[in-house]
Amino acid sequence: MKKEELIKVWERFAEKNDFMLNPDKEHISALADGVLENEKNHGLKLCPCRLRDGSRERDLELLCPCNFKSQDVWAKQGRCWCGLFFRKE
Repeated sequence: MKKEELIKVWERFAEKNDFMLNPDKEHISALADGVLENEKNHGLKLCPCRLRDGSRERDLELLCPCNFKSQDVWAKQGRCWCGLFFRKE
């Protein structure tokens, strides 16, 4: 998958939910690079901002987009862990 395709997937995902993609294009581009690098190195589109421990079970919890609505940062700051998605106002 190319970076542009990944970003389009994230855009469509956000459009169908109650959150939006971060408007900072440079931040989104850097996250996409990290996700695609993780896919190349580990075979999974893992969040580039969270550390993996190498176990398949734990790594599956870090797939991007993760289950960010269950995290404290979503409740307190209205954004996902890495800043990919923000709560719509």
